Amino acid sequence: MTTQETNFAEETLDPTDWAATRALAHRMVDDAINHLDAVRERPLWLEMPASVKAGFTEPLPQGPQPLEDVYSDITASLMPHPMGNIHPRFWMWYMGAGNFTGALGDFLAAIDGSNLGGGNMAASQIDRQVTDWIRDMMGFPETASGTLVTGGSMANIIGLMAARNAMAGVDLRQYGVDAMAQPLRFYASDQVHSCHFKAMNLLGLGKGSLCKVPSDGRFRMSIDALKEQIRSDLDQGIKPACVIATAGTTNTGSIDDLSAIADLCAAEGLWMHVDGCIGALISIAPDNRHLVAGIERADSLALDLHKGLQAPFDVGCALVRDRRQHRLTFAEDAEYLQKMSRGISAAEFLHDYNLDTSRGFRALKIWMMLKEHGVEKFGRLIDQGIAQAHYLTERITHEPMLELMAPTVTDVVCFRYNPGGLDEGGLRDLNIEVMLRLQEAGTAAVSDTTIHGSHCLRAAICNHRTRRTDLDLLVQETLRIGGDLVVPLKAQAGHG
Repeated sequence: MTTQETNFAEETLDPTDWAATRALAHRMVDDAINHLDAVRERPLWLEMPASVKAGFTEPLPQGPQPLEDVYSDITASLMPHPMGNIHPRFWMWYMGAGNFTGALGDFLAAIDGSNLGGGNMAASQIDRQVTDWIRDMMGFPETASGTLVTGGSMANIIGLMAARNAMAGVDLRQYGVDAMAQPLRFYASDQVHSCHFKAMNLLGLGKGSLCKVPSDGRFRMSIDALKEQIRSDLDQGIKPACVIATAGTTNTGSIDDLSAIADLCAAEGLWMHVDGCIGALISIAPDNRHLVAGIERADSLALDLHKGLQAPFDVGCALVRDRRQHRLTFAEDAEYLQKMSRGISAAEFLHDYNLDTSRGFRALKIWMMLKEHGVEKFGRLIDQGIAQAHYLTERITHEPMLELMAPTVTDVVCFRYNPGGLDEGGLRDLNIEVMLRLQEAGTAAVSDTTIHGSHCLRAAICNHRTRRTDLDLLVQETLRIGGDLVVPLKAQAGHG
């Protein structure tokens, strides 16, 4: 044995004292349960003191410190200052509130440690089973394929990339977009999520390839305007390729006429992609599934499971009706990733259906959640959120100082405090201040947006912990804060 070998100390990241680590891990679980159990009693959000922010500017640690000290930093600095989306009065962005079983799933997935790029292992089987379940939930045929991704933006990119390659008329993998004989056109309503413009950039098509079709008074894509735009593009030598229908717009929760779009795509030979990140899972909701009739006819579909299924972040899913086209879009033959007849590589590689060779075991939390609760409960929770949105809408319409700004179709409610006597700029300033004071008090979180030129507040009720009393409090505090603000604002307007 050489001197170099005798002086080399081999190390590991495993604990040196498993008993102490076990005790600390048990304490973490107890603290986590207490954290969720008492979530309603805490403020939704708290501004971080300067001392807490300063702790996040410490230099890179060079040496070790006890794990218990690291955990103390977490309990002191991280846990008191979350975004707040697990709180029952978080309706700011359409996110979902997570759940404890899903969190356990993430922990166990990390302990399992499998890379879900693929392989002959139980984790891959669970991944396939989960995507099959989602496929069945959405009414897609057994021949369709699915892949779990980080979230809706990536799920949309997967579907749109499959659409681009299928409609290009050339082998884009081999020759690229420069080989296309005609530029491609994609269509979506003017309410479409911004991720689709990112997708056009990523796909090498440019933002100009996505045509924003006007929406109607119900904030749905105008079918007549869509037909007119398709005719115009054909006349200009542009190839209509794909219609992006939205099942649940970010601004208002509106749902495009999916059946009419499916009919048009079938007649024109276009790919139909559905951005269902907000509303696709309404398909499992017994009272409201009719709102997304026609979604099962899509060629590709993007959905977010951390929204409709309330899974912990992050997990989305892309479904593609044509499994062959799906795989053809993404699969590459690498000499170091060859399928074998036996052993760990004796299975289809899951990364052949998306962009990631390294993939986390996102499926386990969904598998555990669906097995524990059953899909019917998740359907009822979606119906519950929609019913709560209609309850809030009714409360708003009965308050003279509150103004409903869009029809409530699903679980998104757009409204504003409007005492009269203020112009649009004044109303905007007033409502932003109401929104910020609600957040800073830790009472409730809503967001703001602009729809058809009018600024408003927006409550997105994607939260299984929300109760109607929480919505009553939102109305009460909006009226109180608005009333406190309106006199000085009117005085400012008068001096303007």
